[in-house]
Parts: sequence; structure tokens; C-alpha cells
Amino acid sequence: MHYLVVDDETRLTDLVVRYLTESGHTADGRYDGPSGLTAARDPRLDGIVLDVMLPGLDGLEVCRTLRDEGVDVPVILLTARGAIGERVAGLDAGADDYLVKPFAMEELLARLRALSRRRPDCSDRLRVGDLVLDAGQQRAWRADTELDLSRREFDVLRVLMENAGRVVTRLHLRDEVWDGETDLRSNAIDVHVSKVRAKVDRAFGRTTITTLRGRGYRLETAP
Repeated sequence: MHYLVVDDETRLTDLVVRYLTESGHTADGRYDGPSGLTAARDPRLDGIVLDVMLPGLDGLEVCRTLRDEGVDVPVILLTARGAIGERVAGLDAGADDYLVKPFAMEELLARLRALSRRRPDCSDRLRVGDLVLDAGQQRAWRADTELDLSRREFDVLRVLMENAGRVVTRLHLRDEVWDGETDLRSNAIDVHVSKVRAKVDRAFGRTTITTLRGRGYRLETAP
């Protein structure tokens, strides 16, 4: 899971980010409302931890803006003890849950997990390491960088990610990407895989897509 933490208490933000990372997730931190709103529009996010009191733009307005824009990522608001009005306003603004400061990290993570279970399955989104592909939006990323892929290149990457860790034969790629319309004796498949490898691997100094001579290709799950 990939999370965003937005709080102007830099030490707290960094602690939460570190805890989530050590718990096997990825997380980014922001320290004010405007930068938090920008980061919250990232379609790869699985959840946002959002403080109410933020400089530049408060958490309620950030949450309200996201909902007005159709962003449905789960949001947990961080509020002060006894601030019932803030909690009510936050839920009315579109937040999914709230947590009163100070809080236990274990409870925060449990609440994030609970929200993920209640969220409709994002079946269009594939993740393999730091590779993310959204089939519905026809977009893909490596780490924080969006990949510039042609339609064929996107489909090649999609098939490889759907079968991550397994061998994908040239026949399988032909049937899935070209609808069986290309000749296996041509080099069209190899050329497109090479282009995908250049954009997904070589541009980042990685070796994720491997060629197995006489068998096909494999997207490694632990590059």
C-alpha cells in the first residue's frame, strides 16, 4: 500500500512515514495544505493521513476539494482531543475516519487497513515493486515518474505485470497485445519488449524485464 501523510508537525509526519515504511508499505510526507493537496491527487495512493490544522490550506478544505474533484481515496483526519466540531466538520467534508492526537501508530495502521478493506477493489490497478499500472486510466509509473508509453508498449507492460514472476511466451504476448494478428516470425514483439525495457528499466538503471532464450520474457518481482 502507498500512503500520504500531511501534517505541519514535521517530526510527527516523519515518524508516521517511517513507521508505515517499516511496516512494509510506502509513504510520502507533506507539511502544508497546498503541497498536501497536490500530492493527494496522485492516483496511486491507497490512503491519506491528514491533519486538520495546516498552513496555507486547512485539512478540511483539502478533503473537500479532493471530493469535489472526484478523488475517492480514503482519508483519516488527525484532530485535537475534544475537538468534536472538527471531527463532525471533517466527516461532513468527506473524510472516512478520524484519529485524536496523540495516537498509537498501531491504531493508525489498523484504521488504514480497515479503510482499505471497505474500499471497492481497485481491480484496474497493478503493482509490482515500485511499478504501478492503472489500466482504467491507461497510465503507468515507476517510483514517482510517469512512464511515456505507446498503446502497444502499455499493453506489453500490462501483460508482464499481470504475470509477474512467471514466464510470458511470445505467443501469449501476440494473443494478448496483437489479438493474434502478428506473425511470430516477425520481430514486432521483440522490438516492443525492447522499447518497454528501455523506458521501464534502462532509464532507471534497473533490470526488471528479463529475456529467457527460447522461452519468453519475465517481469522479476524482486529486481
